[in-house]
Amino acid sequence: METHKEKFKVRLGFFVLIGLLLFVSAIFVIGKQKNLFDPVIKICATFYNVSGLQVGNNVRFSGINIGTVDRIIILNDSTVSVDMLIKTSVQKFIKADSEVGIGSEGIIGDKLLVISQGSTESPMVKSGQILNSLEPVETDAIIQSIEATAMNVEVISSELAEVVIGINSGKGTLGRLIKDSTIAENLSRTMQNLKTSSRGLDENMEAAKDNFLLRGYFKRKDREKRKKQDNINNKNQK
Repeated sequence: METHKEKFKVRLGFFVLIGLLLFVSAIFVIGKQKNLFDPVIKICATFYNVSGLQVGNNVRFSGINIGTVDRIIILNDSTVSVDMLIKTSVQKFIKADSEVGIGSEGIIGDKLLVISQGSTESPMVKSGQILNSLEPVETDAIIQSIEATAMNVEVISSELAEVVIGINSGKGTLGRLIKDSTIAENLSRTMQNLKTSSRGLDENMEAAKDNFLLRGYFKRKDREKRKKQDNINNKNQK
């Protein structure tokens, strides 16, 4: 009987020890995420709209989590103040002219604050300093814009389909040109006549060159052409 009690006490002590270890580990992990064990400074930014930002959300700089959102206060009907706790180890990298914007973890993830890199000549940010802010782009506005674009594409696709159907049915000038063999034959005949006329014009020009009345004109044109070509060749050689 006593042996069973001793085994029970050992098991109970073992489970209590595991529970304490898990509790301490959880406290350590949460504290590390919330910067409870790191020295921090507080900086602020004001927004017209925090777009769903909450206390405890991350603060990032150059893609790295450097702090958390500590407090969000509505100052008036158009201004919201956001306090951030930032690790002092990265304070030297944040400049006084850095700007704070609101981003998100992926497309539909939690909101977070993003601090931009300031200019190299600007001094280091100080504790309690208010940084300039960038107003976020509302997700609803983006979705509305995408929906409007999709509707426009649908309308254009529908109209294009109607045009193609009309062409295939022989409607309109292009449709008649494609479907009507007579128009296509006339067009082919016209092109053939143009080619014949062009050949006739070339023959007439050759005959005109042999005409003694126009022979001097064409020789003068040939001399001017050769002279221009010689000038171009001389320039290229120089």
